[in-house]
Amino acid sequence: MLRLENITKSFDNQSVLRGVSLDVTMGEVVVLLGPSGCGKTTLLRIIAGLDQADNGRLLLQGEDLTRIPVHQRGFGMVFQEYALFPHRNVFENVAFGLRMAGWERPQIVERVQQVLALVGLAGYDQRSVHELSGGEQQRVALARSLAPAPRLILLDEPLGALDRALRERLMLELRDILKRAGGVMGRPEGITAVYVTHDQAEAFAIADQIIVMNQGQIEQQADPVTLYRQPATPFVARFLGMENLLPGEVKSTAPCIIHTEIGELHIETAESLTIGQPITLLIRPEAAQPISPNTPAPNQITAHLTSHSFRGRYQIATFTLAPPHTPITLKFEFDSSVNLRNTQTPFHLSLNPNQLIPLERG
Repeated sequence: MLRLENITKSFDNQSVLRGVSLDVTMGEVVVLLGPSGCGKTTLLRIIAGLDQADNGRLLLQGEDLTRIPVHQRGFGMVFQEYALFPHRNVFENVAFGLRMAGWERPQIVERVQQVLALVGLAGYDQRSVHELSGGEQQRVALARSLAPAPRLILLDEPLGALDRALRERLMLELRDILKRAGGVMGRPEGITAVYVTHDQAEAFAIADQIIVMNQGQIEQQADPVTLYRQPATPFVARFLGMENLLPGEVKSTAPCIIHTEIGELHIETAESLTIGQPITLLIRPEAAQPISPNTPAPNQITAHLTSHSFRGRYQIATFTLAPPHTPITLKFEFDSSVNLRNTQTPFHLSLNPNQLIPLERG
């Protein structure tokens, strides 16, 4: 549905976007994910028409949007600041775009009722926006954007101003709203959305496809499960909170053995690897399992527990590898039922070969 071809953008001679190309499929929710300053909001503003690219093309169903102004693109937009009219009630806020589009009063009333029910605010039409919580105000902003049945809806950190508990609840509801909106709005193909966030949990909860951006370029594009299970680069792994990254070299491919600072580790797959190839080895946070001494198990290491944090359903433990290794810190997650004692006695751990992922060097 939406195609971006080699989009570039600079501000004050600083490159913000560097040759970004991507396709957005009709009916999908695509999330632009990355740290502050990576270019994701600039890319969204170029899609919206609020900024112009220096180079490249933007196509919607084959139509070049480069010179089409914002108000003629037929897109809905939702921002972190809500941008509601404080002097208008909920009905008037949601109906605003429909009035501008020339809808008749009976059609407006019907559509406002539809979208307020969709976002869980049925019966709120006569309330002042000042009476609403932050989450309710964001739902009104979403309803207003969905009401005209836009070809594309753009969302820029829409949950960023909410507290953590409310954000956790709304991120689950938001995906459901976007998926159901197509049927309510008369778009059987579904509502297509591009969503910007820096929060990986938010991206995983909402997206069909996630595009991880870094320094104005796309680092990886994948569905949430693939992205988590198989990050393509060390940057993606680190951004997703996976800290156990070691330089390594392929020693063997049958079986696949990687030489690292903590010893020679067996991994599950040797696909695309060659003997002598330098890599970065990702040891996933769930890779470790405590074992008893002399227990037969793959990839055994011995380490001291240096910190421990209980998180309810799981716990996070940091280990420092015991001599004769150079001190190396590894962080793992365990089920809360695993008994971890902060003691001077070294722990014996086994690293699951399925949870050791070779990445490109970087």
